[in-house]
Amino acid sequence: MIEQDKEPFAADDLNYDDHRVFQLRLFVAGASPNSTRAISNLKGICEKYLKGNYNLEIIDVYQQPLIAESEQIIALPLLIKKAPGTERRLIGDMSNITRVLRGLGLHIDY
Repeated sequence: MIEQDKEPFAADDLNYDDHRVFQLRLFVAGASPNSTRAISNLKGICEKYLKGNYNLEIIDVYQQPLIAESEQIIALPLLIKKAPGTERRLIGDMSNITRVLRGLGLHIDY
């Protein structure tokens, strides 16, 4: 289940203050097909909807197992949104753009 922020905001309303910069961590398993897809899909989403307003850290659990252990990773690929708002976790290859945006707390009108 995905937790919702109390007051979600639209992408057009993004304020480029530090408190609105998206802090994202994507955990992957090496160069597996799902991991590669997740990286590509998430970078595309970030560049289109959060351009200049995000920090993305990509963590390979094989190379940095202690970080993965500290975050209690149970499935991969896994995206953790640390800020703004409530921490959220999304599992999968990030191919469902609507689901990813909702998970980030964004409401985009198409």
